Amino acid sequence: MNMNLAIMLIPFTTLFFFILRTCRSSDTIALHQNVSDGHDTVVSGNAKFELGFFSPGNSKNRYLGIWFKNTSPQTVVWVANRETPLTDNSGVVKLDNQGNLALVNGSGKVIWSSNSLASGANINLSAQLLDTGNLVIKNGNESIIWQSFDYPGDTYLPGMKLGKNFISGKEFYLTSWRSADDPSPGEYTLRYSIDKGKYLQLYIMRSSAIETRLGPYNGISFSGRPNITPDPTDPRYNMYMIVNQNETYYTYTSNSNDTTFLIRIVVTPGGKLGILQQKLPNREWIESVSLPVDYCDNYEVCGPYGSCNIATSPNCGCLKGFVLKKLNETSHDNDTNVCGRKVALDCGPKEGFLRFSSMKLPDTINAVFSDNMSLQDCEIACKKNCSCTAYANPNITTGSMGCLLWFRDLIDARVYSQNGQDFYVRLAASELSDIHRKKRVVMEVSFAIVSVLTLLGLLLAFYIRRKWKKRSELHGKDYIGSNTNQMGSVAVPLFSLSKISRATNDFSIDNKLGEGGFGPVYKGVLEGQEIAVKRLSKSSGQGLVEFENEVICIAKFQHRNLVKLLGYCVQGDEKMLIYEYMPNKSLDSFLFDESRKSLLDWSQRFQIIQGIARGLLYLHQDSRLRVVHRDLKAGNILLDHQMCPKISDFGLARMFKENESEANTRRVVGTLGYISPEYAANGLFSLKSDVFSFGVLVLEIVSGKKNRGFVHEDHDCNLLGHAWRLLKEGKLIDLIDECLRASFSACELSRSVHVALLCVQQRVEDRPNTPTVVGMLGGEGSLPSPKKPAFFIPESEMNSISNLPLISSSVNELTLSQVDCR
Repeated sequence: MNMNLAIMLIPFTTLFFFILRTCRSSDTIALHQNVSDGHDTVVSGNAKFELGFFSPGNSKNRYLGIWFKNTSPQTVVWVANRETPLTDNSGVVKLDNQGNLALVNGSGKVIWSSNSLASGANINLSAQLLDTGNLVIKNGNESIIWQSFDYPGDTYLPGMKLGKNFISGKEFYLTSWRSADDPSPGEYTLRYSIDKGKYLQLYIMRSSAIETRLGPYNGISFSGRPNITPDPTDPRYNMYMIVNQNETYYTYTSNSNDTTFLIRIVVTPGGKLGILQQKLPNREWIESVSLPVDYCDNYEVCGPYGSCNIATSPNCGCLKGFVLKKLNETSHDNDTNVCGRKVALDCGPKEGFLRFSSMKLPDTINAVFSDNMSLQDCEIACKKNCSCTAYANPNITTGSMGCLLWFRDLIDARVYSQNGQDFYVRLAASELSDIHRKKRVVMEVSFAIVSVLTLLGLLLAFYIRRKWKKRSELHGKDYIGSNTNQMGSVAVPLFSLSKISRATNDFSIDNKLGEGGFGPVYKGVLEGQEIAVKRLSKSSGQGLVEFENEVICIAKFQHRNLVKLLGYCVQGDEKMLIYEYMPNKSLDSFLFDESRKSLLDWSQRFQIIQGIARGLLYLHQDSRLRVVHRDLKAGNILLDHQMCPKISDFGLARMFKENESEANTRRVVGTLGYISPEYAANGLFSLKSDVFSFGVLVLEIVSGKKNRGFVHEDHDCNLLGHAWRLLKEGKLIDLIDECLRASFSACELSRSVHVALLCVQQRVEDRPNTPTVVGMLGGEGSLPSPKKPAFFIPESEMNSISNLPLISSSVNELTLSQVDCR
């Protein structure tokens, strides 16, 4: 054997080294050595990936694999010897002079081989691990004779193919691991329909049975599931579907200039398809999509000519023109009903087609595709063929041609609230006439009902407005609203308890995201969209007034830095709010968690500070209503999948009229550590109360420490006083979170802390307003020197303020009875 073509892996308890010819290519696997830690032995690497031995999970077996560099936990993307692990601590990887890469165990037995042979003279063979994660073998002229991308495992990376080469007969598909401890091929695969003449579809299969059909390709993504692949409009991706006589495959590539963004698509041992993303330097993977999502994603659950709709109960129904029919009474099948035609087809000239909209197109296994026909030509072709049952143009791109003709049964169709497609089903002439007649009757009746309801609604609204105005005058103005009738006029839908229960799997403990003073929060899927359901607890300190207040207030807001309310539910003793789901939960779950705070780098923290400020600016000035939040804190800042901050929880909010700037109340509400001094002492609140809370929040974001409970060994001041001291001493770097010390912007840090201290000054008139805060954070103008902050009180002086009026409890946290400097 030519030793210049060998990759030697000696026992992993010693140093590893790599021997290969010198190569000019910058992405060639480099000489590398590493003292093993006994777990993962890295023998080579590049900017994003590493190659070496590893032991998955609790297994003691060793595998040769490729994984992402610097991710947590270790994320393996390809395994060479999936079915033949090393059982000891030695092994040799050899690249022979024929271009074959082999893994040999300690006894000299080949347990895995690339089975690749180069043609012609091969004196300059080399193995390279590319920045794409592709392990390749090249000959002297730099042509690839073998690559790991041709043998995918459970992970789909940018640049890989899914499909089939008709010349070689090779099929490219993903296969799950058997378990987290065993990378051998599992039960589940992700593959395309790859027969010639058939339209492209994507399946999750268990052995040979289809579990989930993700819909045919629609020119951009997949019918009804456009989010299962990276966003085609995202400049970080280029997406391709290749269809010709030689091969058919789907692939996508990432922008090579973006080295901070990673993505992978994986089939799990449990049969889920997950899309996970990572924004460096964060090491944690965030799952953006997991399929199947709901009951209707299961393959053919409603049978032939059935249609599944997750928004109805039961979920299964028949397409229009079809009815349930009994099967043979002796059948042992649990499904004793299937959909059949009301009126049989006779291929008469008056037969026609009924359009179904917002649908997932039926399985194309019994369909034929032509790419040079218009939709009108498609209809003519289907009508001429008596065996044709439906037609559609599957491609939704502008001006696209294409015709799908279905023959035999239509299976696995479903309804979507959005992103679905149109298809046309053949029906008998009499059935079409009946449907059109019923439509006319329904439209006429609907118009009459709508007219009557509109009139009644106007009368009711007038009555409610008068009642509400009187009640507001009688009961004061501490809250935006406390009349359940007014909730009926908000622009968000009212959902039934049964629908929310189904969406959260009967409020399963597995769906529980957390719990606050108001009650638990559950994750769910409603009409195909992920949601968060805040369920008011019967023992909660938050009552019906706060609940109604939040619905009526937040329904009027539209801003990227305010959480979006999707609906609410009031039924019996149950009161629930339905929000858009925030996968990264709340800001405090990062800031005050020692294991997660490092995931927020300085750039993200500064963007969060600016986002919160813009959200406040909208509340205070840019919205139609001027709103004081009154409970701004880290726990009420939610983070979406891009770590964009969204202000939430408007149960304590107060709306100001255009000529109002402040108000007072006998019931002070909020959270200790964030309440302004004039509000805590005298019940006086204004827009500047939120500015004070924002200042506290900025100092917490910078320092990673809570204002309440902060203790410093050199003095008795809280976090506000500590920051003010450091500013005066020119030692602001001592304030920043330890995990940010290695990388931060001194200018942005100084400006953030300076603005925060201006916001927490004792006197209301000294604090800047929200537009000024946003401008100062953006670098506009010089910054005045902040005066001593509020609550800058030594411990010895605390007794002098012990007679402050009683302050009511925060909805989410603690009862206040006196101001606490600490």
